[in-house]
Amino acid sequence: MRITIFGAGAIGGYLAAKLAMAGRVDLSIMARGAHLDAIKAAGLRLIEDGHESVASVRAAAQAQELGVQDYVVLALKAHSLAPALDQIAPLLGEGTAVVTMQNGVPWWYFHKIGGSLEGTRLQAVDPGGAIWDRLGPDRVIGSVVYPAAEVDAPGLVRHIEGKRFSLGEPSGEKSERVTRLAAEMVAAGLQ
Repeated sequence: MRITIFGAGAIGGYLAAKLAMAGRVDLSIMARGAHLDAIKAAGLRLIEDGHESVASVRAAAQAQELGVQDYVVLALKAHSLAPALDQIAPLLGEGTAVVTMQNGVPWWYFHKIGGSLEGTRLQAVDPGGAIWDRLGPDRVIGSVVYPAAEVDAPGLVRHIEGKRFSLGEPSGEKSERVTRLAAEMVAAGLQ
C-alpha cells in the first residue's frame, strides 16, 4: 500500500511518523522548507509519552518524485488546498483515495448525502469548484482528527494527546478502502 501524507506539519507529521515506524506501508511525505531539510537530513523525529523516536520516511518537495499513490492524506490547512492542486495531481491515479484531514467544512460536504442538497457545491470553501473538479468527490474518505500535536522545531513533532482518527465514506457505507486504511492505522498504534 502506497501512502503519501501531503502536509507533514503537526498532524501530518504525527500520522507519518506512526505509520513509518510500524513499517507496514510504503510511506512518503510532502513537506517544504526547513522542515523538509531536517527530515531529509535526520529523519522525522517524534516525541510521544516523553520519549523521542526517529522515523525514516521518504520526503519530497515535488510530487513527481513520488508517483501515483493508493492513498493521499491531505493534512494541510484547508485554505492551502486549492493552491496545491497542481502539486497533488501527480500523486493521483485512477483508484487513488484522498483522505481529508483538514480544518473547517469540507468542499465535498454534500457529496452522497442524499436529499435536496445532494451534490451542492460550497463556493465559500471551493470558489469556482476547482477542488471538486480536480480531485473529485468520489475519491474522498472523510476524517475527523482528534490528536493534538505541535511542530517544536524543523523535523520534530511533539504529540500532546489523543490517538483517534475517525474515517468514513461520505455516503456512510463501510468500504474496503476505508477498512484497509483503518487497519494500517490501528497497526501503527492509532485508534
